[in-house]
Amino acid sequence: MFGVQQLIEGLLWVSLRNDMALLQSWATYIFSLFSHVLWPIFVPFAILLVEINRKRRRALSVFLAMGLGVGLYLLYFIVRYPVTARVENRSIFYDSPHFFIMAVLVVYLLATCVSGLFSSHRCVNIFGVLLFVLAIAAYQVSVKTFVSVWCFFAAVLSLLVYIHFSGPMQACRPNLAASRERAAT
Repeated sequence: MFGVQQLIEGLLWVSLRNDMALLQSWATYIFSLFSHVLWPIFVPFAILLVEINRKRRRALSVFLAMGLGVGLYLLYFIVRYPVTARVENRSIFYDSPHFFIMAVLVVYLLATCVSGLFSSHRCVNIFGVLLFVLAIAAYQVSVKTFVSVWCFFAAVLSLLVYIHFSGPMQACRPNLAASRERAAT
């Protein structure tokens, strides 16, 4: 999914450089649906799906509720108000000021990054920490182009997801017998 999102941003780059207004508008909105709506809902949901520990699942349900709340809130503003994109400092600035309200950004980061810390899967924990560190780095690079820069960093980081599910890193997986014992308590 990160690859599809980055492909859409690639099309946006083409449209911005070649004055293709219709493609620019479509690519901006599709990218914004990924970045603003899909990820805060999908990330905690995906973590919840692979979690077997009952207590951790309850905690992850709270993060999913946060993600649903912030995702639907941002969807409202994407539908209600125009989202535009333009090149700034060799990155794309998505002009969607509702995202940059600090409370919204905090809830978004809780749903997408902190939720990973509640998984019994070590790779998911690492992913959550690295995603948060990269969010801070992207914010330091440019507040205005934070969304584009962080999404690029996250796309690169998504290689951890591939590694986790491809099998070579068995150490990242939880001890299922111990997890089942803890889940029963």
